[in-house]
Amino acid sequence: MLDGDEKSIIKSAIDGEASAFGSLYDKYHSKIYRFIYLKVSHREEAEDLAHQVFLNAWQNISKYKFQGLPFSSWLYQIARNQVIDHYRTKKVTVNLEIIEEIFISDYSVDKEVGSILELETARKAILKLNQEQQDIIIMRFVEDLSPKEISQTLGKPESTIRVLQHRAIQNLKKILKNEST
Repeated sequence: MLDGDEKSIIKSAIDGEASAFGSLYDKYHSKIYRFIYLKVSHREEAEDLAHQVFLNAWQNISKYKFQGLPFSSWLYQIARNQVIDHYRTKKVTVNLEIIEEIFISDYSVDKEVGSILELETARKAILKLNQEQQDIIIMRFVEDLSPKEISQTLGKPESTIRVLQHRAIQNLKKILKNEST
């Protein structure tokens, strides 16, 4: 749900106020970047794609419609489409960078090595899911979006999102089980 301040910022951005869009950029850039990074596994590509998402959003902000969902739902939809286009036009390569760059601040080798390994294992397993399941798992459990927000982003009924989420979790469990044996 949009709060009053964010709604007025969005209206200002729609009216062409660059500083208002800059506020939206500041609020959502790290989340959109993280979503993309988990999909492309390469920092520079994720940075380029995140930049493209916000450029597309700025160019199309006049088409944004208030539907009672967070502005981020619209951005995730743009990001998802950008990642799909990226994979359509480029050969897929996976560059395994250190995951703490995204998830862990105040990194401490002694305390966090186990967490990094677990996160890297989870990230690799997520990448083995199909595109739709990856999106749902990342949006739901990394970005903490509600099923309603995910349904808006993916253009599917909320009940379908819940079923797809369940299937994605089951597939993820199988992948992780196979990886541990």
